[in-house]
Amino acid sequence: MKRNGMCPICYVKQLFLKRKPTSVQPVFEDYDSGAAKTPPMGWSSWNTFHNHINENMILEMAEALKAQGLDKAGYVYVNMDDNWQSNQRDLSGDLVGDYETFPSGIPALVEKINALGLKLGAYTSNGTLTCEDLPASLGRERQDAYRLAKWGIEYFKYDFCHHRYIPVYAPLIYSVSVSRFDGKATEYSVQNARLSGIARYMTDKKLPTGRYVGGLDKNLGRLTYDNIEAPEDGEYVLTLNIKKYGGYEKYIVAKVNDGEEYEIDFPPQKHFNVTARFQTVVALKAGKNKIELFNPITSKADSEMYQYRRMGKALKEGAQLVAKENGAPVKPIVFSICEWGWGKPYNWGAKAGNLWRTTPDIRPWWWWIKMIYNHNVKLYEHSGPGHYNDPDMLEVGNGDLSYNQNVSHFSLWCMMNSPLILGNDLRTMSEQVKAIVTNKNLIAINQDPLCKQAKRVKKGGVDVLAKPLADGATAIAFFNKTGRTRKIKYDLNKLLDDKYIALNKRASYRLEEQWSGETLETSGKIDLALEKHQTKVYLIK
Repeated sequence: MKRNGMCPICYVKQLFLKRKPTSVQPVFEDYDSGAAKTPPMGWSSWNTFHNHINENMILEMAEALKAQGLDKAGYVYVNMDDNWQSNQRDLSGDLVGDYETFPSGIPALVEKINALGLKLGAYTSNGTLTCEDLPASLGRERQDAYRLAKWGIEYFKYDFCHHRYIPVYAPLIYSVSVSRFDGKATEYSVQNARLSGIARYMTDKKLPTGRYVGGLDKNLGRLTYDNIEAPEDGEYVLTLNIKKYGGYEKYIVAKVNDGEEYEIDFPPQKHFNVTARFQTVVALKAGKNKIELFNPITSKADSEMYQYRRMGKALKEGAQLVAKENGAPVKPIVFSICEWGWGKPYNWGAKAGNLWRTTPDIRPWWWWIKMIYNHNVKLYEHSGPGHYNDPDMLEVGNGDLSYNQNVSHFSLWCMMNSPLILGNDLRTMSEQVKAIVTNKNLIAINQDPLCKQAKRVKKGGVDVLAKPLADGATAIAFFNKTGRTRKIKYDLNKLLDDKYIALNKRASYRLEEQWSGETLETSGKIDLALEKHQTKVYLIK
């Protein structure tokens, strides 16, 4: 670990006292763009077509979705995954559709998709390039989000390829200055600021103020100005004057009046001079203002949260700005975080977007689907209205999955409150596959407004999942994970004391199976036989 100019005693104390960095996560409210009040439903190009897409095929899929009646079942998003864009941005630096495969341009495609009563989705990556090495949005969040909103995009998947983490190190600040874009600045020395944590004053006679502040790394210290004067409400230039130190990147957040946070990146520094200036534009109120300077990044997970929050905020602002320009209602954009689960996004995803991938990419392999299920099913407490664990798109109708495997796959995704994004070729979809993905009973369970993910209440060769519903009913699924017929005995009364499920006590329970329509009457005890890989889902009323 580089000391980054911190006083040696403070550095040693940090090592030997093993002071734990404080978490940045609780300070943010949950993300709310007005979209995805229930899990989003639609179709995506990746699972079947990967990087071989074009505007005619995307339009054909939208037309097939409409012709198959999938829109009436709730499937409304038609999502272009990677490879829709050109490798070159236009002269304004904006993303642009591939000139050969999307020659009509994305706005024209949006218009055609909207004319079908459907919504178009797009994709880039939270990195320097996408997974197909095309232009991505890291560092261009506001520009790209505005362009997507301007086109009318209503679903956005943000991947994780070519990712760069935010550094945990902060710059060495000796003063800040504030101006109104007029060249007349008021400078505030660090000696006029308040220090907390392990932040400390250090001496350097080469600096204009003679002192600077170190110890702002990893959320361990803060530099706070309580009396930044502003003559009136409005935007101001905030300049951070720093001592050059270290040939590595640094980062800091300026938090204004305990509200808005402004991020400032610092590149590796050349030491031809002693000092440097870095700026951002902040909103101040008339009178005295409080500005806190700190680096909140303590881990890779913190870095990811800040970056995905940055894009989520940009998407909301872009949609609102376009609506204002057009004098029309806001078209909210569903924000799909595709971080692959490495940074445990279920711990912070609700503060950044609408849904977050909990695992690597899905495949149409039964053992792989079960692996994804086994991880995602444990995360039930992190799902709720507008915020969903995403075990990735559906593979129903792809590969060599059997009928029972397709039914189980769809049933489990519905029970787990997962987004239902189809990944098969809708133009050649069989009637059997169509019947599975349009099962109105399972879709109703998935789209229930309570939006509580099913909890696994029994684990074994046959798993038992229970999901509370908004009307007081309970959905219960029995999933045979094994490759042979299995019997299961279960007593519903075990759920009476489960605070999450909150099953209501009854003298007799009536259950209706949501695939076959068969009914059961029981005092609580259930005795079932399930074929290999079969799932039965019952509604307890």
